[in-house]
Amino acid sequence: MTQYHFVAASETFLTVEEPLDEVLRERVRNYGEQGKEIDFWLVKRPAFLQAPELKAIADQVPQPAAAVVSTDAKFIEFMKLRLEFVAKGSFEAPSTSIPDALASAA
Repeated sequence: MTQYHFVAASETFLTVEEPLDEVLRERVRNYGEQGKEIDFWLVKRPAFLQAPELKAIADQVPQPAAAVVSTDAKFIEFMKLRLEFVAKGSFEAPSTSIPDALASAA
């Protein structure tokens, strides 16, 4: 199983109101310079928020939602501090309630 970390908010907040694309482009550039594989994704309408174990977090997020998901907990902590008004959580996948965590990212 893989541990995923995420911040989630309304899709409008993450894709329109915040300059999130600037942050993600900079990270992609930095990863390219380091030869590091991308370990984060912007997921619109993330299905994993429907998992029963994430209900408390999902209830805090206006719909339609979006999320930045990563295997890097420090990056998600940075995103939480940078964006402030987001819900933060984590999950393991695949699991019985989250069969393929990144299916909606593809």
